[in-house]
Amino acid sequence: MSSSSQDPPGTRRARAPEEPQAQAHPARTVRLVTLGCARNEVDSEELAARLEASGWTLIGDGDGDGDGDGAGDGDGDGDGGRDERGEADVVLVNTCGFIEAAKQDSIGELLSAADSGSPVVAAGCLAERYGAHLADALPEAEVISFDDYPDIGGVLDRVVAGQRRPAHTPRDRRRLLPLAPAERPGAAGEAAGVHVPGHGAPGSVPGSPPRSRTAAAPGPWSATRAGPAGAKQRAGAISAPAGAPPAGPVPARVSRSGSAGFPPSGPPVLRRRLSRGLAAPLKIASGCDRRCSFCAIPSFRGAFVSRQPQEIIAEAGWLAGRGVRELVLVSENSTSYGKDLGNLRLLEELLPALAAVPGIARVRVSYLQPAEVRPGLTEVMTSTPGVAPYFDLSFQHASGPLLRSMRRFGDRERFCELIGQARSRSPGAGVRSNFIVGFPGETRADLAELRGFLEDARLDAIGVFAYSDEEGTAAASLPGKVDEDEVAARLSEISDLAEELMAQRAEDRIGEEVEVLIERPLPGGGFEGRAAHQAPEVDGVTTVAGGLRMRAGDLVRATVRAAEGVDLVADAVEIVTGHAAERQ
Repeated sequence: MSSSSQDPPGTRRARAPEEPQAQAHPARTVRLVTLGCARNEVDSEELAARLEASGWTLIGDGDGDGDGDGAGDGDGDGDGGRDERGEADVVLVNTCGFIEAAKQDSIGELLSAADSGSPVVAAGCLAERYGAHLADALPEAEVISFDDYPDIGGVLDRVVAGQRRPAHTPRDRRRLLPLAPAERPGAAGEAAGVHVPGHGAPGSVPGSPPRSRTAAAPGPWSATRAGPAGAKQRAGAISAPAGAPPAGPVPARVSRSGSAGFPPSGPPVLRRRLSRGLAAPLKIASGCDRRCSFCAIPSFRGAFVSRQPQEIIAEAGWLAGRGVRELVLVSENSTSYGKDLGNLRLLEELLPALAAVPGIARVRVSYLQPAEVRPGLTEVMTSTPGVAPYFDLSFQHASGPLLRSMRRFGDRERFCELIGQARSRSPGAGVRSNFIVGFPGETRADLAELRGFLEDARLDAIGVFAYSDEEGTAAASLPGKVDEDEVAARLSEISDLAEELMAQRAEDRIGEEVEVLIERPLPGGGFEGRAAHQAPEVDGVTTVAGGLRMRAGDLVRATVRAAEGVDLVADAVEIVTGHAAERQ
């Protein structure tokens, strides 16, 4: 992603005093490689913070700014570093283990890292999922678990010293936490030996202050407020950042000067940015309680656990202070946020608080489960200033019988109704989804139902994947396997249709007014950015022309005049927020 070295208005680049400080150690260097999704990017930034606090220096292809908040190319698929002094003492690869293609990419990256001659450590989903089995098959790498993350500095010390230890035995991480969601927040943590990546306790990092017990407490929340439909809702202890105008109702019992249990600057943030992009992922939860028959992720990511809202808001402010203008909320299932904290509508309350963080121009939610999208959530996402009316809905298919076999909700009619509800509130709302073709038992009639849904739904972004058996999943033992050549043919058929339909949807937006977050100037003139319906890196871009004094970080209102595939061309109308708006 393109980026700017300029900070948005109202932000400061001074380090918060609560951040972990690196201890004095002999110089040791590590190259950190991140593969996979945005959730993995957040996990890598936790690892980077822990490593630097333990005295390690990150090296790589980036040009760190010495402030712990930027290096690498920002694409989430490369290296992050601060020092360019040659080969690293060790290479740490944060792997992906989602589907077969991702697993092969991770293995290839581990082998490539081993060719450098440096010791190699495999972390992340592939390592967690296969543990000792991966270590036996790939002796070039030391394989570690999520539970090793709190002591990652010590782990790398031992690797460099040649002290190899047996890898963990793979286990179903869903069984490590209580079955009842309300009991999980207190059970997860380093004291229990169960580490949830992205939920790190800063108090465990050398040189950092103890973590507040008040903030770690999982509720129950005592405040109530009237919800969108007039019903009483149990509200979390969410406070808007000091000095920010309220973007929505805030429980009266919470001080607006800072999050409960923390000073006004918020809790310590256990994260070190590895890119300088204007958009950054922000993890709100981890794990998943759903049992989709094709998906192995819950077995190695574990049961669903929400982060405390105070911590999320503090991290949002921390990111804004490092130049971030757009927050992309990530998890395995964002619609479940708050269910383990005693408030299933906590996401509806969190979004306005995040939109009120000074310096943040846009908040985007990803990973929504269609079965859990509530009318109140739709209302907040389509009516809250600063929250993108963007629905990343995991449909997976449109045939009702096939979705039942996938252990999922819905069908063509209900999915169209859900999209219609969002667009009735916000006609320009963006909708993206992913789909699987070739699932066991899929008939040509099922495929025709999927085609019909795609033609009706007018989605902005469509991802299409070929089904492959994943060991440990219910679908792997289902009858009715589709021949591999037929799966490939169906993938090509639906992918071609998707490309055509996405281009048509982009053309539908000609004449529409959009708000574009400017990300970079173009060599031939004009600027490149993203409208509210365009998520970073995956949904296309908008080229903005016009005589306004724009620069990266500005939020610009523009009128679409052309479409080029999924990309748009627009003429600037006015600068809504940003550096240039302050000058005019």
